[in-house]
Amino acid sequence: MSKKFNLDAMSVEEMWQLHEEISAALSVKLNSEKRELEKKLAQLRQEKKMRESEGVNGPTKEAARERRKYPRVFAKYRNPNEPSETWSGRGKQPRWLTAALKAGRTLDEFVIRNIESTNNNLRRQRA
Repeated sequence: MSKKFNLDAMSVEEMWQLHEEISAALSVKLNSEKRELEKKLAQLRQEKKMRESEGVNGPTKEAARERRKYPRVFAKYRNPNEPSETWSGRGKQPRWLTAALKAGRTLDEFVIRNIESTNNNLRRQRA
């Protein structure tokens, strides 16, 4: 069905007729391809629903929201003026420590002594 057209020899009416035939053929082919793709998409959606209902797809959204459990980090520094205020050495320095360091004190002055024995005792208690 491979026809060679001499467009220079064709009249405007013949070209317009050829244009309409090509448009109709394209429309039919595009519609059939669209239907095939929609069938495939519907099939994939159905398979996805089946996997989700069976739990094959991994954790659900609810399980994904749970935070990872990190090991407890023990305090390494304590405010001598307020012993309940401690800092593990991670993250931003607390205000009391920042103010004391600006006042000329050193970080070593706030170290909790016997930290290893304290940590070991706490771990033994939990076990």
